[in-house]
Amino acid sequence: MKAIVLLSFVLLCIGNTSFTQTLEEYFQIAAENNPELKAKYKRAEAAMEKIPQVSSLQDPSLSFGFFISPVETRVGPQRAKFSLTQMFPWFGTLKAQGNVAALNAEAQFQVFNDAKNKLYYKVAQAYYPLFELYQIEAIEKENKAILETFKTIANAKYENGKGTMVDLLRVDMMIDDVKTNLSILESQKKPLKTRFNKLLNRDQNDSITIPTEVHSIQAQSFDESDSLFAEHPLMEQLNLQIKASEAKVLAVKKQGLPKIGVGLDYVLVGERTDMDVSGNGRDVLMPMVTMSIPIFRKKYKAAEKEANLMRESYQFKKEALDNQLTVQYENALFKIEQQLDLLELYNHQIERTEQSIKLILASYQNTGNDFEEVLRMQQQLLKYQKLSVDVLVKYHIAVEEIKYITSKNR
Repeated sequence: MKAIVLLSFVLLCIGNTSFTQTLEEYFQIAAENNPELKAKYKRAEAAMEKIPQVSSLQDPSLSFGFFISPVETRVGPQRAKFSLTQMFPWFGTLKAQGNVAALNAEAQFQVFNDAKNKLYYKVAQAYYPLFELYQIEAIEKENKAILETFKTIANAKYENGKGTMVDLLRVDMMIDDVKTNLSILESQKKPLKTRFNKLLNRDQNDSITIPTEVHSIQAQSFDESDSLFAEHPLMEQLNLQIKASEAKVLAVKKQGLPKIGVGLDYVLVGERTDMDVSGNGRDVLMPMVTMSIPIFRKKYKAAEKEANLMRESYQFKKEALDNQLTVQYENALFKIEQQLDLLELYNHQIERTEQSIKLILASYQNTGNDFEEVLRMQQQLLKYQKLSVDVLVKYHIAVEEIKYITSKNR
């Protein structure tokens, strides 16, 4: 498939590196501590233990028989019998079974890798809303400081007879709104911190480092690739399961061949008392060779058919996964491009609004008119600043989603 691969992961530059470094550190903590990920890893380790189970010989069998009525022979009566037998499967059977188990174990490790990548994405999804909250809190505090300055100016105008009490009341109402907003933001921190810390399997009150300085996004060119999702762990898992199904066909064929048994019988013989014969009372040692005859073929044919059907199933699942990842990738790519366009728009609007505020405020300081317009433009500026942070967060979450989909930088 010919597809566009990422923006060369467009950077949110905080000192150009501190933001991504901080998040990478949290990824590492989550990978080491998250209990769900640990469970996936243990399951993968357990799958590895299947290999020696299926690639080892069966235990030898030892039997003992006692003759209640001794069987008389020329050299004496047979008292008891010991038999030791070891069965050997057909040549290559154990190796074939081990290959199947090894491929299945590798597939299970790919499930673990996917869980790890998905955990990184979840950590990012929990991290960026915290970043957004702190950024909006900083914007609100700055807005409050500006409104306090406007209040001082309006009060001076009112005392000089060039302003009105309504101007003071309006700015007081806006300051009260900001205080309420800050209180709500503070109350939002706890659930967001709890969600983030629990992904890292830490105490919910553990401190979280959030960068405070925001610089611009720098978009880079796209690359193209014919195998966009080739490195995705779930795609690798299905490839391994297809190989395991093919190996299972060979293993079933081997299992349907005869098994060879090698054994040894040892018979305890008592001495004759009625006469003296050569070899009187000599025990009997008899080597044995046995062979299983797999004449009931129905179960082997069914097992082979099962393996072939599973191989076809995995091939269809691989095709479905490719379609699913393609859709997710295109949606994430659209989100990135959309947020870049919106960010450019909001930055221009912020710049123009700031210029407008300066001009209107200067006019107000001279004439005492249009203070309501100053406040309205300040609210407009606040809206664009918050929207720009929201866009920034959505952009980075979309980038992390693409990293998960393509398994790049993981």
